[in-house]
Amino acid sequence: MKYVLIIGDGMSDDPIAELGSKTPLEYLDLPHMGILAGSEVGRCQTVPAGVPAGSDTAILNIFGNDPRDCYTGRSVLEAAGVDVTLQPGQVSMRVNLCAVEEIGDELIIHSHNGGNIEGDEAETLMNDLIADPRFAAAAEKVQLHIHVSRTFRHIGVFGNVAADAVFHTTEPHNVLEQDVGKHYPTGAYADEITQLMQVSYQVLKDHPINQARIARGQLPANMIWPWGAGRAMLLPNFQQKYGKSGVVISAVPLVWGIATLMGLPHPHIPGATGDLDTNYAGKVQAAVDALRDGADFAAIHVEAPDEMTHAGDLPKKLEAIRLLDKEVVKPLLEKLPELGDFRILMLSDHKTLMSTRTHDGKPVPFAIYDSRNPGTPSRLDETTAEKGVWVAEGRDIMGRLLEV
Repeated sequence: MKYVLIIGDGMSDDPIAELGSKTPLEYLDLPHMGILAGSEVGRCQTVPAGVPAGSDTAILNIFGNDPRDCYTGRSVLEAAGVDVTLQPGQVSMRVNLCAVEEIGDELIIHSHNGGNIEGDEAETLMNDLIADPRFAAAAEKVQLHIHVSRTFRHIGVFGNVAADAVFHTTEPHNVLEQDVGKHYPTGAYADEITQLMQVSYQVLKDHPINQARIARGQLPANMIWPWGAGRAMLLPNFQQKYGKSGVVISAVPLVWGIATLMGLPHPHIPGATGDLDTNYAGKVQAAVDALRDGADFAAIHVEAPDEMTHAGDLPKKLEAIRLLDKEVVKPLLEKLPELGDFRILMLSDHKTLMSTRTHDGKPVPFAIYDSRNPGTPSRLDETTAEKGVWVAEGRDIMGRLLEV
């Protein structure tokens, strides 16, 4: 038996007026997700009450780790995903490159991902920022070291942090089109982090790369935004917990980190991104190859629906979900029978709402397909799920897939 998990990040939503008061999953014709729903469909509480809604808490829960017990902060997962191991006294933070604009007396954040900056531009901006004497002096005060990536996502590690230090930061994607000044950090290192953000804007706003981006009609990546403070986190080994070997296929460090901490390999797929243009075929093939080579379990995570929602782009969210159906679910249903019997769990890690462009912790629909009992095709959407199975604890959904 082979087992596959498909996470359509943020694909679940509330009813949307432009879609005739339907959700995207209800509005779209998704025949292959419908096949998955033929065996079992229902709702799952992936984000426990009292826990912030996000991919970090939700995916931890989906993999059987109750975030109420193990969660120490998002960034430590992303750090693990890029092989950054925290030492005692260290605290990590995710460091976004954001797009902000001075409007009157306010500094408005337009994009949590710097207009989706990536590649040489993202890497050069961060390296030039780190090398700037003004920024370097501010970073030295808090022993901050930034691990640079080729995306808008970077990892910062603060050294010599007191054990009782409590950080309070805001997720930038939750405050789009708002005044940055109202969302500077509080708690530990509040003044120092605020200074880092302000200095970064002074350094980056006139950078040649950003001037060129503006000239091309793109948003500039002109301010850093540290958030998601975390300390070292321990998670159980997946194979020891479930008795199954596995692999995780994703394009984002957060998911790589959960895989790393649970002892699951996470190969990097060429052309795989967290955007609409990700290498869907490469992700599917990597999962199938791992299963053919002996793995019992493969997870495929696709970020695009979430990113399109944060961007406020409904047509692209719809397209991201269509592509999930056509480019991920369909080929898996075609390829997996060659390997024998199989089960597929598909769900959204959390809702991401077009109405707010932020995450939401309400239950999400899921389907578990079993090739031994395929049933009659149905629909994988919020309304259909309400009539099906109820899984009150997200940490139980993995065991339900794996039949353990």
